[in-house]
Amino acid sequence: MPIVASDIKYRLSGGGSNTNPNASLGGVISSTDAASSIFDNVSSGEASAGDTEYRCVYVKNNHGSLTLTSPKIWIQANTPSGDTAVEISLGTSAVNGTEQTVADENTSPSGTSFSSAANEGAGLSLGDLAPGATKAVWIKRIVTAAAAAANDTFNLRVKGDTLP
Repeated sequence: MPIVASDIKYRLSGGGSNTNPNASLGGVISSTDAASSIFDNVSSGEASAGDTEYRCVYVKNNHGSLTLTSPKIWIQANTPSGDTAVEISLGTSAVNGTEQTVADENTSPSGTSFSSAANEGAGLSLGDLAPGATKAVWIKRIVTAAAAAANDTFNLRVKGDTLP
């Protein structure tokens, strides 16, 4: 059977048993799937002052026998609010590595370069993912000053090939 969308998992970081998206700040991959609401609600204080927050998730090829070759990740649907946006960056660790941990959600991970990656052509190359392999991806949410309070979601997309 080919690799299908349900074979691609997005997992929290922050330790093997972490279930709290707010603690998904790098480190060991969690066994918990990440949701599209990985960020907390934009509070009125954050909306007024503006805010930038970071989360780390792992992309996992959960297929039992096929390698996902030349996969790319991009932002299929950015936040619905005009006052917020997300950008993504590849983690600095290798495939199957443990990603760096940041001190708190407002600390940018070192050595990363964020992109709006709004389509497959602009997608970031993850590197081949063998069965069970993972690659860390950082997500940055930017809230502009004087924004409206919001509970934003977004969708990431991964697409690649398999060998015949």
